[in-house]
Amino acid sequence: MSGSDEERGRAGAGGRYDVPLTVAGPDAEPARRNGHHPAPQAAGDAPEPSPAPERPAEPGPREPAVPDRPGDVWDRRVASGLAFLRRRLSGDYEVDEFGFDPELTDSVFHPLLRLLYRDWFRTEVTGLEHVPADGAGLVVGNHSGTVALDALILSAALHDQHPARRYLRLLGADLVFRMPVMSEIARKTGATVACNPDAERLLRSGELVGVFPEGFKGVGKLYADRYKLQRFGRGGFVSAALRTGTPIVPVAIVGGEEIYPMLADIKPLARLLKLPYFPVTPTFPWLGPLGLVPLPSKWLIEFCPPIPTAHLTDSADDPLVVFNLADQVRETIQQTLHSLLERRPDPFGP
Repeated sequence: MSGSDEERGRAGAGGRYDVPLTVAGPDAEPARRNGHHPAPQAAGDAPEPSPAPERPAEPGPREPAVPDRPGDVWDRRVASGLAFLRRRLSGDYEVDEFGFDPELTDSVFHPLLRLLYRDWFRTEVTGLEHVPADGAGLVVGNHSGTVALDALILSAALHDQHPARRYLRLLGADLVFRMPVMSEIARKTGATVACNPDAERLLRSGELVGVFPEGFKGVGKLYADRYKLQRFGRGGFVSAALRTGTPIVPVAIVGGEEIYPMLADIKPLARLLKLPYFPVTPTFPWLGPLGLVPLPSKWLIEFCPPIPTAHLTDSADDPLVVFNLADQVRETIQQTLHSLLERRPDPFGP
């Protein structure tokens, strides 16, 4: 047996060569890293052509690297807040002759009041079609609650839910404007002193003015007298409406009497502190600062049809006309309160 035949015999018998029998050419595919050799290529087969290089994509509109997601709303809020602070610090905002600051009211005060009237008091507002969409109007409401939250809740709810987003310019008592911090807040939110000259100036400029003729007699009444309207004073609000020919819109508010039920009034302490009354409620002063948290009563607010006054402008100084019109407004509010109380049998219901 020749040497070549002997080698082929040993390979067929299961032997193994330690080195390949043939040496790879320069064009052969390199061996893989795991030690296995690629399958040999037949002699007649042509080498596979290398793939053509990809052509660059045609230039076009580029997609944003980070698409706008719902979470990005916080970025906008932060940017808006920083812009608000920059305007406040630089003085780049406007106030009117009474000190009303619409931007501060919309950005700070109304969001806080919105939590109260919408979530805490679950307020329902009806009759907004009776509030003028533009031009002057005098909104007259009942006052209650030991702390006059009803005026603030009324102004915020009216602005949020009225189609024209109107501001209610409140008329406040002198005591409010003698308090250092409270006076500034009242001015910034659009309130002014409850006097005829200021009321007439606002009405002549086409503003919506809010007044509570009961004053402290309504806010400081005992819980036993809840929803019983007190005397409307001398009818100064009627004179202002008559002189300007402004319609009067009565509004009834149910829910304010239960937030701080006033069980007693400590008059000697009130005189000592120069306050109109010193209330005793189920939570104040027994719980200290926690007693200032209002109870979550259910609120109903209803605006009544307006009472026209344009035909009575010449009777602004007639005491009989003023008294009769004030009595008509008072009776309208009282009857509406009765109907709202029938709709809300449970003060703390849903």
